[in-house]
Amino acid sequence: MSVSDYIKKLLSIEEYSFSLAELFKETGKGKTAIIRELDRLIEKKEVINLRQGFYLILTPRYSGFGKLPISLYIHKLFDYLGRKYYLGFYSAAKVYGASHQQTQRDYVMSQTPKLLDIQKSAIDIRFLTTSVWPKRNISSKKSDAGIYQVSSPALTLADLVRYQNKMGGINRMLSTIEELMEEVSQDDLEDLLEWFDHKATLQRLGFLVSEIDGNNSLDDLIFAHLSKQKFYPVLLQPNTEQRPGAVDNKWKVDVNLQLESDL
Repeated sequence: MSVSDYIKKLLSIEEYSFSLAELFKETGKGKTAIIRELDRLIEKKEVINLRQGFYLILTPRYSGFGKLPISLYIHKLFDYLGRKYYLGFYSAAKVYGASHQQTQRDYVMSQTPKLLDIQKSAIDIRFLTTSVWPKRNISSKKSDAGIYQVSSPALTLADLVRYQNKMGGINRMLSTIEELMEEVSQDDLEDLLEWFDHKATLQRLGFLVSEIDGNNSLDDLIFAHLSKQKFYPVLLQPNTEQRPGAVDNKWKVDVNLQLESDL
């Protein structure tokens, strides 16, 4: 079987990616012959070498974009890498319809050690890592190519606030937070509060929720959880050169920037 024939076989079952190891197993060809055929397909822009040993099939439907939706291959990529992952941040927000902040970049959370970001042609994937893997709040969604993992609305909110300095800052994400709040259920937030131990993030998130909609029940749930433990003043926007000063809100958040939503 040729590489092209194997690709046709994959597309017939709606798979859009493959590994070099698969080709060795399925085609029965040697490495030199496989690489030669892959190089031709890459030159014709029918295949993209995403990461060493892992390839994407660029079908006519997506050739004009120069990329595939990440939901079509992310699960198989991380199965190949043998790592846990979830689609997160703005990419997860987009899944829930909170796509006011348009971005061509995809964001993926994975286990440590950190993976190198991918910037290739139209593909732009940023990988972030966490040493404490979520015990809950990761959902399975279905794409044409099968399932993929995505952070729940509550975890997406927490991640955006926690990693705000890597995401462009609070004001860039404020409209996304407003839209995501409508997607968070009580069960989703309660699940998050059972394991999420970054108090400063919860203080900042609670403050933002109360600023956006003071009648939102998420506000009460977060504050009830925080009230069971000691928590101390934090800056709304983390800054290593600044310490929190006097605070006049129940969240003990020092508001060190002017909030400006573009919604």
